[in-house]
Amino acid sequence: MGKHTHDTTDLTRNQSLVYGALEGSDGPLSAYAILDELREEGLRAPLQVYRALERLLELGLVHRLESLNAFVACSHPACEEDGTVAFAICETCGKVFEFTDIELKSRIGAWAKSNAFRPRKTAIEIRGLCAECA
Repeated sequence: MGKHTHDTTDLTRNQSLVYGALEGSDGPLSAYAILDELREEGLRAPLQVYRALERLLELGLVHRLESLNAFVACSHPACEEDGTVAFAICETCGKVFEFTDIELKSRIGAWAKSNAFRPRKTAIEIRGLCAECA
């Protein structure tokens, strides 16, 4: 998963700490794992982490993986513009690969249009084994 740079200049201290923990992680982290990692930095309450995550999600800097109830730093800065983001999650090593696919976006858009459905956000999670673990 390649790291791309995002503008993080306007983040609060807690938001920066949470983003840094996710960006430095090899895999997704739950809110409580983030809290455990940042206790020495002064974060003590789950609410501090949840508030930071909420803002980071709004800014598109992190994604929530619904199936794992965990978070990852965004590795594809234009994903919000693309509208459809997909995650391949290795069930063995825990690595998460983020990608977008124009054809997938087009097919979902066509289905939504033909069914008069207005999607707000599309996130697809694929679980399996990465090349290294297969």
